[in-house]
Amino acid sequence: MARLFGTDGVRGLANADLTPELVMSVAAAAARVLYDRDDSQRRVALVGRDPRASGEMLEAAVTAGLTSAGAHVLRVGVLPTPAVAHLVAELGADLGVMISASHNPMPDNGVKLFAAGGQKLPDAVEDEIEARLTEQVDRPTGAHVGRVRDVPDAVRRYVDHLLTAAPQSLDGLKVVVDCANGAASVAAPEAYRRAGAEVIAINAEPDGININDGVGSTYLDVLQAAVLEHGADLGIAHDGDADRCLAVDASGAAVDGDQIMAILAVAMHESGELTENTLVATVMSNLGLHLAMREQGVELRTTAVGDRYVLEELRAGGFALGGEQSGHVVLPGHATTGDGLLTALRLMGRMSATGTPLASLAKVMRRLPQVLINVRVADKAAAVAAAEVASAVAAAEGELGDTGRILLRPSGTERLVRVMVEAPSEEIAQAVAERLAEIIAAIR
Repeated sequence: MARLFGTDGVRGLANADLTPELVMSVAAAAARVLYDRDDSQRRVALVGRDPRASGEMLEAAVTAGLTSAGAHVLRVGVLPTPAVAHLVAELGADLGVMISASHNPMPDNGVKLFAAGGQKLPDAVEDEIEARLTEQVDRPTGAHVGRVRDVPDAVRRYVDHLLTAAPQSLDGLKVVVDCANGAASVAAPEAYRRAGAEVIAINAEPDGININDGVGSTYLDVLQAAVLEHGADLGIAHDGDADRCLAVDASGAAVDGDQIMAILAVAMHESGELTENTLVATVMSNLGLHLAMREQGVELRTTAVGDRYVLEELRAGGFALGGEQSGHVVLPGHATTGDGLLTALRLMGRMSATGTPLASLAKVMRRLPQVLINVRVADKAAAVAAAEVASAVAAAEGELGDTGRILLRPSGTERLVRVMVEAPSEEIAQAVAERLAEIIAAIR
């Protein structure tokens, strides 16, 4: 059977794959695992969610599961994922639960668990929780049943933390923020206004149905039009749970996660904050980021795709900055997970401190044209390992030299090989990618 926990918690179609019964069982099992590690005191779990309609149902199920296992629950309501992670640490909770499917469409939902301190749960603990979903136990009764309490000042606590972590005044900046009708609809505009910026909030009226619906970081055209309409200095786009941040400069041009990391890496390098002068990114980051960091004297370490692998490398090396092209950016000195609001504040802080437009800051790196082709195959491993494929890749790499890059990556869920090629021009990248895709497709 497939593992219940994916790279980002348990996710699926709400009330179909992800049922209240399953979610209640996961929450109860998580509480029991905590008690088995230390039963000397009553456990406290903090629960937050994004505004999608099914979140109300699943919040009730999570709360029931936790309290039925004897844990107390602190409900923080609708908040970004990084806010939940932060408040787990600030309020001394033993467990955090975020109910969200991030940038996924509204019918989906998910459950993400955080350990004490706001860290992601290790795989071994997730496996233990999964193994104990159906165990028969004696449930607590009477005064031993968990209680529920709301945290009415959760947004204020989180915004206070953000302004401490990014104290640069944003006076004089005009920003449009697309909240994706998601979890940051209150917190993001408030944080940017309190930092001093003039804020125009769009898609900040969640109704439970409209989250990520053609808006937010997955659909930048809405933000691009708004930035031009309002004559703003920049635009910030978040996803449904606000762990991502993408940007748009004053001309409407997109600024992706690689460019944002480059800007922040240079700033932190100059200020001495960039531990070991190292940035951590995934193998999918553009070659332009590698070349830019080399020019700036910054080492770039790469990991497998997924923010959990970036986090592992950051923790292992004690590094200060990492992230993904998609806009997940992690600043471990201030956050235990990707925090789109913190990223935006740091990005705008760099603009304010230097008096430099975002378009000029983004020129620190040049994005090389990148072509991605998905090739359907009978056997992913055999296709990638085939001698004729290796020979073709070597020949293409010889042609590109230092001006391009090739990456073959088997899909984690489908019988596909993803062929990614970067080159000096779109035409060269397309031609090389198509040539390799044809050879891979012929492997039997």
